[in-house]
Amino acid sequence: MQLAHLNTNEKLILGKQQSNILIVEDEALFARAVVRRLQKSGYECAHVESLQGARDIVRQFTPDVVLLDMRLPDGNGLDLLSEFVAKGAVVIVMTAHGEISDAVNAMKQGAMDYLKKPIDLEELLLSIQKAENAAKQSKSLDYSRQRNAHASEGVELLGDSPAMQNVKMQITRIAQLVSNDSVPPTVLIGGETGTGKDVAARLLHLSCANNEKPFVQVDCASLPAELMESELFGHEKGAFTGAVGARPGLIEAAEDGTLFLDEIGELPLALQAKLLNVLERRVVRRIGSTKERAVPARFVAATNRNLHEMSQSGRFRQDLYYRLNMMSISMPPLRDRGQDVMLLAQHFAAQTARRYGLNSPHFTREAISAVQSYRWPGNVRELKHQVTRAMLLCHNGELTDADLALPNMRPVESVPLMSLDSHQSALDSAERAILLQVLTETKFNVSEAARKLGITRMTMRYRMDKHQIKA
Repeated sequence: MQLAHLNTNEKLILGKQQSNILIVEDEALFARAVVRRLQKSGYECAHVESLQGARDIVRQFTPDVVLLDMRLPDGNGLDLLSEFVAKGAVVIVMTAHGEISDAVNAMKQGAMDYLKKPIDLEELLLSIQKAENAAKQSKSLDYSRQRNAHASEGVELLGDSPAMQNVKMQITRIAQLVSNDSVPPTVLIGGETGTGKDVAARLLHLSCANNEKPFVQVDCASLPAELMESELFGHEKGAFTGAVGARPGLIEAAEDGTLFLDEIGELPLALQAKLLNVLERRVVRRIGSTKERAVPARFVAATNRNLHEMSQSGRFRQDLYYRLNMMSISMPPLRDRGQDVMLLAQHFAAQTARRYGLNSPHFTREAISAVQSYRWPGNVRELKHQVTRAMLLCHNGELTDADLALPNMRPVESVPLMSLDSHQSALDSAERAILLQVLTETKFNVSEAARKLGITRMTMRYRMDKHQIKA
């Protein structure tokens, strides 16, 4: 039994530590030549001459790659192959002339490759490198699938109101159409901030065929404009300063799964043209490349803005809007969902109690009244935040209206409601008054006003558009 290790200086010279390799081979001269060549390339190697030797050495040496001879003094390499595969090792079998049937059986049992003796050492090195790359890709794919599966656990749209029943029916119907089309139609999900557009998109993905494929979410509002093109479309090495290597974009990363473009209304006009070309031709070209790659992914977009109005005013491409709006889902605001509000509140309270080991929640009569009478301008997201906070602060699981601490939406005195359009509701009038007061205090600095109100700049812009307030 021979165990050969690199010393620390050798590893530093080579620049990286590569895979551990176990050579199970009874021809000593050939095995020593393999060890020398692999050590020269930076690998740590162990050599044994029998099946029993392999079983013994793995107690102290964990191989990433196993070079396994088929004919050994104490048996056939196939007797050990499944054990290595079960431990996650990549196995390359080595066969003599006339043992091709063994090689075929080995591949069926999980071997990555086979080489026929006599073996060229450079060919062996190349086979090892290919096996390593294949293993890395497989592990990356497994991780991606596990992450997607974990993110998808418990994905559901809660609610029994007619509005939500209609949404669920739409998702089911669209999923059937998308799954049956070789060129899946685009889907546009609209609705106010916090209504659950991202949940609807993921549920649509899970309802489609190939739902084990990637679900890639892109937040168009949070990606810096200067990086957005590279993130979406990818780039080749040297395409721009800092592009030290080729990189696929998120469109490619979606493969034949789903690409979810959240807040599509924030996409710059220049990139809207490129995205339209991808949707029309179903190909993508990385920055700095002349090669086009096929795009099999499903495209789902979401927005809290009125894309039709934006397209009429030139802020969004009309042709892209029509292309995205081939199929649409409209998420209802929480204020239009009736008893769903209390159902969701109880769900979020119970969820928080389980997570933190608290007493089972109970809403007082006053708390129920407060939940049902409040307009929830932030929709489901605001409800979840308020109920979670209240649950953490309440005593013995009893939630009161004081624990909920819902904002008082009465109008401020500095902006009289009489100046507002008569058709606006009292609540909308109060909201507009608050926005105007804060904007006036900040000299119409939208970012500063958003910070004062504790909301995002995007939400502030949406509220301003809603109430026709110009900055």
